[in-house]
Amino acid sequence: MTEHIGDRLTPDELRTLFLFESLTDEQLRTVAEQGRVDRRPAGSVVYGEGEEATCFFVLLSGEVSLNRRVHGVDIEVSRTSQRGVYAGATQAYLTNPMGRTYVNTMRAITDCAFLALPADTFAAAVREWFPMAMHLLEGLFMGMRATQSAVSERERLVALGSLSAGLTHELNNPAAAAVRATSVLRDKVAGMRHKLALIADGRLDGTRLRALVELQEDAVKRAASAPELTAMQTSDAEDAVEDWLDEHGITGGWDIAPTLVAGGIDAEWLDRIADAVGEENREAAVRWLTYTIDTELLMREIDDSVTRVSTLVAAAKQYSQLDRAPYQTVDVHDLLIATLTMLRGRIPKGVRVVKEFDRSLPPIPAYAAELNQVWTNLIDNALSAMGESGTLTIRTGWENEHCLFVEIGDTGPGIPEDIRPRIFEPFFTTKPVGEGTGLGLDISYRIVVNKHGGSIKVDSRPGDTRFRVILPVDPTQHMVDRADAERLAAG
Repeated sequence: MTEHIGDRLTPDELRTLFLFESLTDEQLRTVAEQGRVDRRPAGSVVYGEGEEATCFFVLLSGEVSLNRRVHGVDIEVSRTSQRGVYAGATQAYLTNPMGRTYVNTMRAITDCAFLALPADTFAAAVREWFPMAMHLLEGLFMGMRATQSAVSERERLVALGSLSAGLTHELNNPAAAAVRATSVLRDKVAGMRHKLALIADGRLDGTRLRALVELQEDAVKRAASAPELTAMQTSDAEDAVEDWLDEHGITGGWDIAPTLVAGGIDAEWLDRIADAVGEENREAAVRWLTYTIDTELLMREIDDSVTRVSTLVAAAKQYSQLDRAPYQTVDVHDLLIATLTMLRGRIPKGVRVVKEFDRSLPPIPAYAAELNQVWTNLIDNALSAMGESGTLTIRTGWENEHCLFVEIGDTGPGIPEDIRPRIFEPFFTTKPVGEGTGLGLDISYRIVVNKHGGSIKVDSRPGDTRFRVILPVDPTQHMVDRADAERLAAG
């Protein structure tokens, strides 16, 4: 290892850097002649993101950090003191214009020394010394970008198609129930019209007619507030009502007893009918009241179904954010609930969903639709890990005074420690071939880190895997805090 660093490095000193250890003597002399030692004090900016890429830097001593700018906030993406690491004009050899500017910002954490090579020198060296490698690298770089773009778009389309299929299924159930209930209701209303003969033929005087109407109103109220019974309780109640109907000579008790019980009617209540309309009109009155309860129950079913459709449509609008500005102030809980609603059809019956929401969290500025994509990716991965049974936990809370967190946890087998560092890499997946593109976590990482200035952490062990998304509550305050820290670091 080189102990003394002058203004330039000798070829022997260069050979101690892993990047140059395989170069020929002539190539090393060229680097030694063209490169210079650049020293930077702690806290200084070596180069800035977006500036013209004029130098290729190799770290000789000290510690540096690489940062990316997101909505005016610098986010640290890596920090290292490893001798020989490089940064700066790393894409200068590309013919693409992207290689002409720095893609990040490098800061000196401690006093640092670098080997600085002019970008043109570095580019020429790569092209002349490694022509085949240069073509391969350029092709690989451009190909990877094109592939990632195409597969990312495909990933979004597949996710959209899957969600659309699930939403269609979810909408179909209440819609079909409403159609069925409407059809049955039409028949029941026709039956009620036929029973109007009870009133129309004058058999009931005004007093009895008023009593029957009062019973009808009471039956409607009982139907609206009927308690939910267990299967055993329902069976016992139906048997009791059916026995009462048989004892009073009303045929078909087995057919109307379930309706009466569903409407909260019992044998004691039925005893009031004869007192109201007389023994001779009891059966007609019972059937009239049964039609009343039936129509009330059917209308409630239609109301529940239409409400369910409306809720799903509202959730779809909340999820897609199609009618809203891309960047807006949102409640993360609304986004999480919308995502869970959209994914309901994909959650196995054996998976229990636990929501632990801290409602003290304030709304935050965010790209709502893209955060929904993050929740979708994380929840989908959790469901895939658990299979047909387990517990999916959605938790929110304060990470610190400036940031909140959203945590997606599952009880699956966990992520092996040896692959954990790679899970956010593009195209890396543990799913079988054809079942995953390996872009879900990469996309999620870029949305959270690059677009929102947040971070994603993962903690995994068998039976307990948690992905924690950390988001700044106030990106402006977050930016001010970083600026203050930088001023302090600079002295």
